Amino acid sequence: MAFVAEREDFLTRRCVWVNGPVIVGAGPSGLAVGACLKEQGVPFVILERADCIASLWQKRSYDRLKLHLPKQFCQLPKMPFPEDFPDYPCKKQFIQYLDNYAEHFELNPRFNESVQSAMYDDTCGLWRVKTLSTMPAPPGSRAPEVEYICRWLVVATGENAEMVVPEIEGLPEFGGQVQHVCEYKSGENFRGKKVLVVGCGNSGMEVCLDLCNHNAFPSMVVRSTVHVLPREIFGRSTFETAVVLMKWLPLWLVDKLLLILAWLVLGKIEKYGLKRPSIGPLLLKNTMGKTPVLDVGALEKIKSGDIKVVPGIKRFYPGRVELVNGDNLDVDSVILATGYRSNVPSWLQESDFFSKTGIPKQPFPNSWKGKAGLYAVGFTKRGLSGASLDAMRIAQDIGKVWKEETRKTKKFSACHRRCISQQF
Repeated sequence: MAFVAEREDFLTRRCVWVNGPVIVGAGPSGLAVGACLKEQGVPFVILERADCIASLWQKRSYDRLKLHLPKQFCQLPKMPFPEDFPDYPCKKQFIQYLDNYAEHFELNPRFNESVQSAMYDDTCGLWRVKTLSTMPAPPGSRAPEVEYICRWLVVATGENAEMVVPEIEGLPEFGGQVQHVCEYKSGENFRGKKVLVVGCGNSGMEVCLDLCNHNAFPSMVVRSTVHVLPREIFGRSTFETAVVLMKWLPLWLVDKLLLILAWLVLGKIEKYGLKRPSIGPLLLKNTMGKTPVLDVGALEKIKSGDIKVVPGIKRFYPGRVELVNGDNLDVDSVILATGYRSNVPSWLQESDFFSKTGIPKQPFPNSWKGKAGLYAVGFTKRGLSGASLDAMRIAQDIGKVWKEETRKTKKFSACHRRCISQQF
């Protein structure tokens, strides 16, 4: 029976040979790899489970979102942002930039193809990537399946593929609206409501600010320590300032200088319920991957009392929440700004390169290349600049082999067709 099932599965699945790499993910990281491979003359296929590029930005981000870093640190390889864009492009402008980027480099992802599994076949020395269409299938039929066969596999699904929803006691009985921040668009529908925002990262802070601007009453759960830095220090980007200082000074000293400058601009934040970690923001980012909050106005709302800072949650009850300090809050809605995680372990059958959490085991700058033609991009915890750097490295590495082998094959006329269809 197992043999029959396997045979039927093989017969109903279309098999595609890809001359170059398969790139999984059509976000900024995947697009960057594609553009760099184009320059190297290497063919490739980009697979995307959604029906658009950069689905995290297009479908799972709030309306007021802007780049937190200046545009020169967020542009993808080979194509800068338009000069008339502001220093911190908004969501609509960034999506426009990515659309133009994909069109300029003629990147044509295969949309609505969700990768179910990817494994390296030692027998033939190739990757086998199985996908399932996410388009609704006609009644009585199965969703189309495709198996891509390739020599190189580029994992570009990134660190933010799936939302993290924590288990909190009593939350199912709460009764009010509960949504993850990826479902939040605007505070317009929360006017006059008491909203509990769980999480104090950049998303949590900015959602609280947006709620205030729409006359809602947010309370923000701050369970652990957090570094809050001004987005700009004396008219210059804090990130840019840190980059310049790092060229001349050791990391620990740069951290001290950043905290002194933050204190001059923001004042002492501990008295508002925001306790700083014992180690500096850059060291914390490098060792734990925890990004400091770049304040865009939320801190003023915290100081004025418009945003209420509360400690951790003990449990929920219908219409209210009990905090770990014993206080109770009446709450109408809950927004979980609890972050995202990688989904790599759910489909990639590999254990040497990626950890169980779906992040490369080797830290930056050695997190881009594995064994047997496996690559990763967008996992550096260094934003778009880190992804761009890895994309260029990957394309150069594959391109070098591609050029050497294509020069050799010109001497031969023999050609072997391994699959039903072929992608050039």
